[in-house]
Amino acid sequence: MAEHTSTANAWPANPADLIPQGRKRLGWGLLAAATLGLLAIIVVQILYKTEMSTIGFDTWRPVIYAYILWGAALGAWQVLTRGEDGQRALFLLPALLFTIAMVIFPTLFGFYIALTDWNLSSFAGRRFNGLDNFWQMLADPYYRNALFNMVLYVLAVLVEYVIAFGLALLLNAQIKARKFFRVVFLLPLMLSPVAVSWMVGKSLMEYRFGPAATLARHLGWDNPAFFSDPITARISIMMLDAWTFIPFMMIMLLAGLQAMSREVLEAARVDGATAWQTFWQVTFPLMLPVSVTAVILRIIFKLKLADIIITLTSGGPGGATDSVSSFIYREYRDRSNVGYGTMLAMAYLVIIVVFVTWLLKFASRFVRNVN
Repeated sequence: MAEHTSTANAWPANPADLIPQGRKRLGWGLLAAATLGLLAIIVVQILYKTEMSTIGFDTWRPVIYAYILWGAALGAWQVLTRGEDGQRALFLLPALLFTIAMVIFPTLFGFYIALTDWNLSSFAGRRFNGLDNFWQMLADPYYRNALFNMVLYVLAVLVEYVIAFGLALLLNAQIKARKFFRVVFLLPLMLSPVAVSWMVGKSLMEYRFGPAATLARHLGWDNPAFFSDPITARISIMMLDAWTFIPFMMIMLLAGLQAMSREVLEAARVDGATAWQTFWQVTFPLMLPVSVTAVILRIIFKLKLADIIITLTSGGPGGATDSVSSFIYREYRDRSNVGYGTMLAMAYLVIIVVFVTWLLKFASRFVRNVN
């Protein structure tokens, strides 16, 4: 019995310990050689493209070949060092390689493009210029104006949330034709923002013959040009974008209201709570996780706002309605300035990552403190 016990204790807890050391060394050697080869080719190519070296390749194709070999070496390393666990990990390898190729590498390549002077309308081609684009971005008043507009657009989400919550409460109540109104309120979400821009902004709000402009004249507005004044244009953009995406938050909040326990609401009524007390002390706290999720998702969508602005105002008047995305788009399209436009995009990416990370932590702490 003691012999069996000692044999069982001697059996390795990790199956990978049964793999011979020579096989593990081979796996690590393959991975190290493939990694060093890939890094060496990338460094050589970067030095060649930045004109810091005369040794390199005309295209980035050798980097792709080296990356494929590195992926094969990574799979072999998993199998050689982990055995059956490594074979199971091979099923995740395609997704990992795809993410690196389609997300991580383009992002790194974007940072490289941001450090170049590259204008498609110039015959000079791409030229490495270091941090010149970055200093130009810091001094660009139009980019700062676009960032300021994004602050206003994001703050407008709070107003959209109040409206969406009110609509969700209305559609959750026992009203006539409730299903009909649910479908009607969801219609703007089914439309493309570009279609909304043409259907509402270019047609209904057209300052000469549009129905909205005609109604505004009857109400005393002499020149109802919704997109000629900076403040009016910003408000008009906010209203159109809100009309499109308020149903998104509304449907999420409505789902949360329908999932709420009816017994809690009935208990509040039995205790003599008024409708406002029931909402503020029962419904709203219970809906807080859903509310936070809806607001965060809406903010993420808002940070990408561009299509309505590009279609209606092209950032005008004088850049007053520009979002960062629309400004970057016009930098590419109108000025063909790939290097500077990429620097703007990379800087905005860093801002979004930092802001959304802080927002998620703040939302988690806020919900935890309230509950």
